Amino acid sequence: MVLTIMVVSAVLILLSALPFIQNQHWVFRVAEFMKLQLLLLQVIVFVIAFFYVEDSPALWYFQAAQAVLIGYHVYILMRYTKFWRKPKTEKTGNASDPIKLIACNVYQFNPDPSRFIDLIRKEQPDVLLTMESNSTWERAMRPLEKDYPNREKVTLENTYGMHLYTKLKVNQMHVHFFVADDLPSIEAELETNGGHRFVFFGVHPPPPSPTEEDTSKERDGDLLCVAKKVRDYQLPVVVAGDFNNVAWARSSMLFKKTSRLIDARIGRGILATFHAKYWFFRVPLDLLFHSPTIFIDSLFTYPDIGSDHFPVGCTFHVGALSSKQGEELKHLEPDEMQEVNELIQEGKEEQDNNRDAKH
Repeated sequence: MVLTIMVVSAVLILLSALPFIQNQHWVFRVAEFMKLQLLLLQVIVFVIAFFYVEDSPALWYFQAAQAVLIGYHVYILMRYTKFWRKPKTEKTGNASDPIKLIACNVYQFNPDPSRFIDLIRKEQPDVLLTMESNSTWERAMRPLEKDYPNREKVTLENTYGMHLYTKLKVNQMHVHFFVADDLPSIEAELETNGGHRFVFFGVHPPPPSPTEEDTSKERDGDLLCVAKKVRDYQLPVVVAGDFNNVAWARSSMLFKKTSRLIDARIGRGILATFHAKYWFFRVPLDLLFHSPTIFIDSLFTYPDIGSDHFPVGCTFHVGALSSKQGEELKHLEPDEMQEVNELIQEGKEEQDNNRDAKH
């Protein structure tokens, strides 16, 4: 039993330590996603091991390492719970009316779009972003178009199609292909009926995994291209979508610092969105970042719509609200912009391994 505990402890310690190695291969990056699960398993093994330390003093070394890593995981994850202080806001007369956003990776192979269509008809969001929406999904969503006069469709069959629908006035709309010609992002300058303007960015880069891309280079490069583009915008910005990343990853921290945006999950909950079918393996891949002058009323997930992701809902205001949200901003260190530029260049140079097979 002692040997079994040592082996399990060693595996958990290794998995917890791998993300500290800044290698972009999926072997090092996938463990970042499982921080919640690792914490739970480590606590269980840590407690069980105490019943056997007298039989093997060497087990204390494993216990010490586990304790340090458990403390580290708690420190990181605590800020993504409701126990963490989130900025206090107070609405003023200059703020916009509430704006409702739904972003959902609908899963290209989801055989029943009706559940998603029913959700949109019921919720009537002002802004709707879909990811993995191919030609089948585009046809299924056409009945919604009477409610959404403004839209941008990037219909692809490689699981990276993207559609943006909005009831708001569109001043500009652009489709970007930052690191590859089959990985779109949609940028839209939107305006409310009250004249409040803001920029919305929808993103969906590829994940590092054994079945997708060997490395996180395209993902990191794509997201950091968005971050650099919006960092000096004068208008408020909202970036949402399936980031295929977790908020505590090093690349997410660089995204946050480069873009000068705030992670909406801070103090609101982890809100795991993937995998909808397997509760123990759920991780928060669908993220939302916003400017200090965007104020979040609520951030939540909707029930299962047949996808492997839960839809993400958000209600927010644009405009002058009194708050200390600016204190949440993080700034790049002097050498970090060089790192950002290098990651972007690596993303552009990376060759796709698997997407061609999906066409």
